[in-house]
Amino acid sequence: MSDLIDDGEAGNTPEYSVSELSGAVKRMIEGEFGFVRVKGEVGRVSRPRSGHLYLDLKDDRAVISGIVWKGVASRLQTQPEEGMEVVATGRMTTFPGQSKYQIVIEDIRPAGMGALMAMLEKRKAQMQAEGLFDPARKRALPYLPEVIGVVTSPSGAVIRDILHRLRDRFPRKVLVWPVAVQGAGCAPEVARAIEGFNQLSPGGALPRPDLLIVARGGGSVEDLWGFNEEVVVRAAAASEIPLISAVGHETDTTLIDYASDKRAPTPTAAAEMAVPVRMELMGWVSEAGTRMTRAMGQRIEVRGQRLRDLTRALPRPDELLDGPRQRLDVLGDRLPQALTRLVDRRRLQLSEQAGSLRPSVLMRAIAAERARVADRSARLAPALQRLVQMRRETLARRGDGLSLRPIQREIAAQSDRLAGLSRRMDQAHTGRLAEARRKLEAVDRLRETLGYRETLRRGYAVVRGDGHVLTSKAAAKDATGLEIEFADGRLKIGGGSAAKPAAKAKSKPPEQGSLF
Repeated sequence: MSDLIDDGEAGNTPEYSVSELSGAVKRMIEGEFGFVRVKGEVGRVSRPRSGHLYLDLKDDRAVISGIVWKGVASRLQTQPEEGMEVVATGRMTTFPGQSKYQIVIEDIRPAGMGALMAMLEKRKAQMQAEGLFDPARKRALPYLPEVIGVVTSPSGAVIRDILHRLRDRFPRKVLVWPVAVQGAGCAPEVARAIEGFNQLSPGGALPRPDLLIVARGGGSVEDLWGFNEEVVVRAAAASEIPLISAVGHETDTTLIDYASDKRAPTPTAAAEMAVPVRMELMGWVSEAGTRMTRAMGQRIEVRGQRLRDLTRALPRPDELLDGPRQRLDVLGDRLPQALTRLVDRRRLQLSEQAGSLRPSVLMRAIAAERARVADRSARLAPALQRLVQMRRETLARRGDGLSLRPIQREIAAQSDRLAGLSRRMDQAHTGRLAEARRKLEAVDRLRETLGYRETLRRGYAVVRGDGHVLTSKAAAKDATGLEIEFADGRLKIGGGSAAKPAAKAKSKPPEQGSLF
């Protein structure tokens, strides 16, 4: 009987599919733990491209997976970091795809002030190691900026205090970039404001500030936490425009204070750092101008007195010329006597030199030179004979070793070469002579063609009278006789019988204008 009952109970157990069982577990967990707050340490943190945030919450005995959806992650006031002690608020659920449970986090906060400060110290150490707080990176503030950019809330008392202090000390142009100074939107807005001011073009329609002030009033650590965010600190460190941080009161310190070029204890103090006092500057300039005028007057007076003293010490112009004028007169009186003595001295030297040039001395010198030449001549003939004999003997010795055959072969070769060159020269000469003859004949034909005889063959004639070519009627009347040259000969008229015609008469060419 028991076996039957047991068999019956086993047979009556309902069957579930995997999805049905996972769904039942999901409903039970979500029903029991619909809204929970979990305290633990943040373990692994993952930020995929989807924008969601995956992390682990753990203690010394267990681990719970957590997920923060993209929309919630962008609104978190505190971004979770590994090792942070937090309190996460959300709802429990399961992920059937991996058969695990997890918490969907809707808010996450540090677990007390100690955890928040520990995270701040860790972030500060990390950025300091990167060199973001290095004093060498900080730049000096401009002494008198033309435009000041202020990053703060437009509705708070901070901007009014800054503007009022600037107006009292030295009015300047102020550009205000409104941002949220606390809450989830504080850090990204402040970072965008700093980057936006740096992206303005100098000299553009909207002037680029020469100095930036990031300001906020006092508050708790949570209120000022946006100025501890990494994005704000990096934007302040990367700013090309000098930046003053004025966040909180004098006792409040945020990470932007370490990255900025100058930290002000209050926003009002930041305005005092930004510009000098105009009235003090004007007073200093006025005092400096007065001192400069007084110093210049005193300097000019001292120089004038010095000039007057030096003027009294100088002699008069007439006195300066008296000495040189007197020396000129003395030297002018001495000049004729000096010239006379110089001429006498030169004449004496010339006489002494001329005394040594007597004819007898020259004759003796010539006789000595002639004797020396005769002696050399007598010795020259035997020396030449000995030299000729020696050279003849040397030539004879060298001639014994010479052979005529190489010379004869060289003579034969050179003779053949000379004969060849002679033939080539004859041929070239004959060719050039023929070419010259052809050119000469051509020129002669051209001469005959261009000569006056060709003109005579065309019916013209040359008239001569008294041995001259006649070119006018009056000249022909005055002539005693005329000689007319035709192409076939000449004809004389008057003064004698007519000459027989000559086919090729050799006569002087007519002058210009004799043809008719």
